[in-house]
Amino acid sequence: MKDNVVFVKTDAGKQEMQDRGHKLPTALRSILLMIDGQRDLSQLRALMAGIHAPDDAIEQLVGMGLVRSDVEAESTVVVPAPPSDASRYRLLYGRLTEAVRQHLGLKGYFIQLKVERSADSNMLLALLPEIATAITKAKGHTFATEWLAQIRAEAQV
Repeated sequence: MKDNVVFVKTDAGKQEMQDRGHKLPTALRSILLMIDGQRDLSQLRALMAGIHAPDDAIEQLVGMGLVRSDVEAESTVVVPAPPSDASRYRLLYGRLTEAVRQHLGLKGYFIQLKVERSADSNMLLALLPEIATAITKAKGHTFATEWLAQIRAEAQV
């Protein structure tokens, strides 16, 4: 087994923790208790050595059906899915409305009307330059540049 494999308790393992139906030896029960879906195999082996558990303790627990490897944790690269248009719209709408209210006040009234009329995330994205220009006038170039970069990062543009 690879050292980066993470193990989780099965339903049977969780039940074993409650009712002690398998009458596990103390060392195996301790290892079962330590399997939490966070520690990988190398970390578990280090803990096993500290409590003098058998070298094949994990394999025994797998064989009894009390634990299994967590396939999702084994992958080393997790690529987040791009946000859907609806979630991007909600994010942008909220952030743009907040920015207009917080940084532009009454001067941002007409921009807020444009935000309100936007039907999708692309229309909101088209307003970014205009809002950034207004924020530049109100708060300065550095602030507006940082705000725009943050919005684009959050919306994954």
